[in-house]
Amino acid sequence: QMQLVQYGGGLVQPGKSLILSCIASPSLEFYAIAWFHQAPGRGRERIGCISGNDDSTTYATSVEGRFTISKAQLENTVYLQMYNMKPEDTGVYFCAADFTCASQSHNAMKSWGKGTLVTVSS
Repeated sequence: QMQLVQYGGGLVQPGKSLILSCIASPSLEFYAIAWFHQAPGRGRERIGCISGNDDSTTYATSVEGRFTISKAQLENTVYLQMYNMKPEDTGVYFCAADFTCASQSHNAMKSWGKGTLVTVSS
C-alpha cells in the first residue's frame, strides 16, 4: 500500500511563506494526493488536491490564491507551497492519497502521512 512521508513543518511569521513536501512510495503514478489542514481543536479540512493522471489541481476557497500544489512525478514528491500565511493557517498539515481528487471527505483517503505541524505566529 502507498506510504507517505512528510517534511517541511515549522514556525513561520504572518505574511511569509513555507513549503511542505510529501514523498510517496512506491510511486505517485496511480494516485491523487490531497492536502488537509487540521487547526488546533478542529477536524481535518481538505485544502487542495492534485490529480494522479495529470497535474490539475483544486483548492478550498480558504487557501485559493495563496497556496499551490505541485508534483515532481519522477521524484514521487508532491509539494504544498504556502504564501502570505495567516495565523489561522496554524495547525497540522496532512497529505493523503486516493485514486482521484473527486472525494471531498477525509474518510475516503486510502493512505495518510503522519502530518507536520505548522505554526504561524500572531
